[in-house]
Amino acid sequence: MYDNAIAALLGIATLTGSAVSAANPVTIEKVKYADFGNCYKLTNGSVDVLVTLDVGPRVIFYGFSGEENNLAELGPGPVNKHELGEWRPWGGHRLWHAPEVMPRSYLPDNGPVTSEIIGNSTVRVAPPLEEATHIQKEMMISLAREGTRVTITHTLKNKGLWPVELAPWGLTIVRGGGTTIVPQEPFIAHGDKLLPARSLALWNFTDMSDSRFTFGSRYIRLRTDSKIKDKPQKLGVANREGWAGYLREKTLFIKTFPYVENAAYPDFGCNFETYTDGDFMEVETLGPLTKLEPNETATHVEHWQLFKNVEAGDTDESLDKALAPLLKKLMK
Repeated sequence: MYDNAIAALLGIATLTGSAVSAANPVTIEKVKYADFGNCYKLTNGSVDVLVTLDVGPRVIFYGFSGEENNLAELGPGPVNKHELGEWRPWGGHRLWHAPEVMPRSYLPDNGPVTSEIIGNSTVRVAPPLEEATHIQKEMMISLAREGTRVTITHTLKNKGLWPVELAPWGLTIVRGGGTTIVPQEPFIAHGDKLLPARSLALWNFTDMSDSRFTFGSRYIRLRTDSKIKDKPQKLGVANREGWAGYLREKTLFIKTFPYVENAAYPDFGCNFETYTDGDFMEVETLGPLTKLEPNETATHVEHWQLFKNVEAGDTDESLDKALAPLLKKLMK
């Protein structure tokens, strides 16, 4: 639990809530946090995770216990007004359904959610039914008993009367000042394989000559730059390697996620996308496009991990040296 000094620094005030048995190293309690109101806080002593209850749902905090948040906290503004309401950025991690379109993707998530503590280390949160789409969203957030591993299960259910084609889409806004790292496919010589390895999706506003991009032989990187505003960049890939990272000040945030061979994915076959503008960065994963019949569900799972003191350097070789031992443990 935060002591008073750290609680004041982070803007947390503990409320009466539910906590698990002291015999279990994961605790769950209800707290108030910053601009976001009531949240569930999960902690195992290594990392803290905060899940919003008054807005969202969002995972609004993920960081080492007592240390800074690795997710971005944007608060309620600026407001994106459209015919379905007022969408606010808030920050953190959220669940959408792809493909992206205005205004369907930007349905407001500014009100309270339903919530439930499941077992000793999991919370389930769900916003009200989206009346405009008849899609019911749900997230389950589970914290491992030790270490930094968080598992987020995203579920979309079609509550309408007709089939809907969509894909679950997990979008994480991380703190600026870092770099998204996307693995390239392993090298295979031209004489050994003639077919392409994967798709690379570009948007109309994507500029591959932008200095924030680095296209290496082993990694693609996209960094934030607070001095370059109103010039967004976005890139998507078919990521069969099953991971992507975000490195900021020697702290590495890694997502692991599936790639389903022969499945159809949104955006020319992407199961991973990243987007930046100024100090803003999103690290996004997507599930396969699925035709949901009424009352059917689609599910997409991400696993998160944090690592300290990662000396990655600026080259593919130095990145390999830093990442290889970490990934070997994660990808078992």
